[in-house]
Amino acid sequence: MPVTSFRSLLIAALVMLPLAACSTPQSVEVPTALPVAQWDHRPEATKWTKSTLNALKAEGAVLLSAVPDDVEDFCPGYRTASTEERSAFWTGLFSSIARYESTWNPEAKGGGGRYLGLMQISPTTARYVGCDETASGLYDGASNLACAVKIAARQADRAGVAEVVSDWGPMHDPAKRAQISKWTRTQAYCQV
Repeated sequence: MPVTSFRSLLIAALVMLPLAACSTPQSVEVPTALPVAQWDHRPEATKWTKSTLNALKAEGAVLLSAVPDDVEDFCPGYRTASTEERSAFWTGLFSSIARYESTWNPEAKGGGGRYLGLMQISPTTARYVGCDETASGLYDGASNLACAVKIAARQADRAGVAEVVSDWGPMHDPAKRAQISKWTRTQAYCQV
């Protein structure tokens, strides 16, 4: 390239540089606040909430599009809720179930060691839905929650979401189910 052409190109670039700095900035998606969850007092809360939200966007999309028959018991505003509010509800619901499944202990073992982690998932079920069924995978809170979303989505896809996460033990205990419902229905993301 001749020196004069290079010099002309360099001068043109230098002239354009201030104009480029004056251009309108592209819009940046500002993340919204994380939804309220019952595990918020735990040091892992942010990681667990983000993992659940990410899983809902991916494998759990069916949960966000469906309207469970009994959803009014848990979230009165669910039918008219935005996708973000529905994601918040499911995150809050999983956090409530985890309270009774494991008292938010990611290393909990139940049923004589047959069920592992926050949501007490059996390695067999984890393997069936394509999760990491190893103890290290199920004892990781974020992975356990992502797997729980996958399990719930698989059930919803198969059963048409007849009930809100009906396969988890606490949902079969009337007192625990009532406590879970009492908490979720009072959250801002569940208001009409």
